[in-house]
Amino acid sequence: MPAYRTLEDIDARGRTILLRVDLNVPMKDGAVTDATRIERAVPTIRALRGKGAKVVVLSHFGRPKGARVPEMSLAPIVAPLSGALGGDPVSFAEDCIGEKAEMAVGAMKEGDVLLLENLRFHAGEEKNAEDFTAALAKLGDVYVNDAFATAHRAHASTEGLARHLPAYAGLLMQAELEALGQALEAPKRPVVAVVGGAKVSTKLELLGNLLPKVDYLIIGGGMANTFLHAQGHEVGKSLAERDLADTARKIITKAEQEGCTICLQTDCVVAGEFAAGAPSEVVPVTAVPEDKMILDAGPESVARFADVLRESETLVWNGPLGAFEITPFDAGTVSLARTAAELTDQGALLSVAGGGDTVAALVHAKVADRFSYVSTAGGAFLEWMEGKTLPGVAALMVSR
Repeated sequence: MPAYRTLEDIDARGRTILLRVDLNVPMKDGAVTDATRIERAVPTIRALRGKGAKVVVLSHFGRPKGARVPEMSLAPIVAPLSGALGGDPVSFAEDCIGEKAEMAVGAMKEGDVLLLENLRFHAGEEKNAEDFTAALAKLGDVYVNDAFATAHRAHASTEGLARHLPAYAGLLMQAELEALGQALEAPKRPVVAVVGGAKVSTKLELLGNLLPKVDYLIIGGGMANTFLHAQGHEVGKSLAERDLADTARKIITKAEQEGCTICLQTDCVVAGEFAAGAPSEVVPVTAVPEDKMILDAGPESVARFADVLRESETLVWNGPLGAFEITPFDAGTVSLARTAAELTDQGALLSVAGGGDTVAALVHAKVADRFSYVSTAGGAFLEWMEGKTLPGVAALMVSR
């Protein structure tokens, strides 16, 4: 029984639901280039309509910083949202509070969907201002948060509304919380974490939180170079935070104390430059030429990492193993991702992944739909992995 209320608990017929979703989608020349977040909002909208609710959709778009910026209007999202709902009409209000919003809400009938203008056109949204929150709350009877991606922000629409209206988790929020809970809060062991990315400095809190919770920690990307340097290996022209060598050694020592095995590559793919078609070779980490840079984990290392996945029951993945954006430096990430997908298909592994680069890498490997759960949340997923309390989640808790 979750500590938060879900859609199953809502008596929605005839009531106006303020539904916070994340429609902050990438756009180019006024057209949506990736509709994933729109599509993920649809199940909750459909469920509420099926219950006879009037659904008022709230979202931000971009960073207008409290000003009305025409190119950051949510108006262009109306058509793709309608399309995702099978062509059912979606109305639009030119503001999210005040007379225009109130008139649009007042005209709604059961089953209608209304999208309000960008919340961040008002400074009160990000400030979680009481007057702005009250003006939003005035529009509805019930608040549903389905935007885990913004749950790390204590804004009016992510935290404030829960203090004014009965608050519930939407289907996407519920799925996210359940997946994350299974991955780290009450996981089947052994647990393996894959953590990649350019810099150790951006993931110190994450590593500190993971060490007591996981049995294996596979470190990839530029982060791995910092650890190799800390172990005394020459890393040539590789991206590495050489000034964090002492920090890396402390992490290794803490891992030993916590019973966590850190897995670093023993061979690597090197090249003279990070460019498509650049000549590359596989070398041991003990023999990286001084004029070359490490751009991927080598095949021997990836095979060893795959064996670790096979020994594990739960996988949490954040960050690629190498510079996956350019072939052939994507090989390590693609290979390990496909191993994780195969084990997930077999029911042998619960696999949860998240973070912008991670999602892009899994899509590139054509396995994003084969993981147990892939979170589209960037900052919120990272802060959850760091063990932080997310204001948008805490606001939903019944016992708060």
